[in-house]
Amino acid sequence: MKIQINTDKNIEGHERLEAYFSGELEKGLARFEEKITRIEVHFGDENGEKFSLNDKKCVIEVRPVKLQPITVTEHSDTLEKAFSGALAKAKKSLTTTFEKQKAF
Repeated sequence: MKIQINTDKNIEGHERLEAYFSGELEKGLARFEEKITRIEVHFGDENGEKFSLNDKKCVIEVRPVKLQPITVTEHSDTLEKAFSGALAKAKKSLTTTFEKQKAF
């Protein structure tokens, strides 16, 4: 399972940020590890220097084996909260997708 972290120009994408979020993804999606080829995470700050509520965005795109990519988005006031919400949505979506596969 390959993990790629992307940030926009308003967020500093340093190694600590990548290491933390990659680790959280590996833990959070460990049970799907054999069924996923790649995960892309996109972080953005929609207002740049200005402050506003829920201006941090996290988009997680999961590419399951032999299936269409699953994309979820979450907005929050911090990157961590946005990531956490998006990860929860991704887990739920993957669970539903693989449960439906078992039904066939």
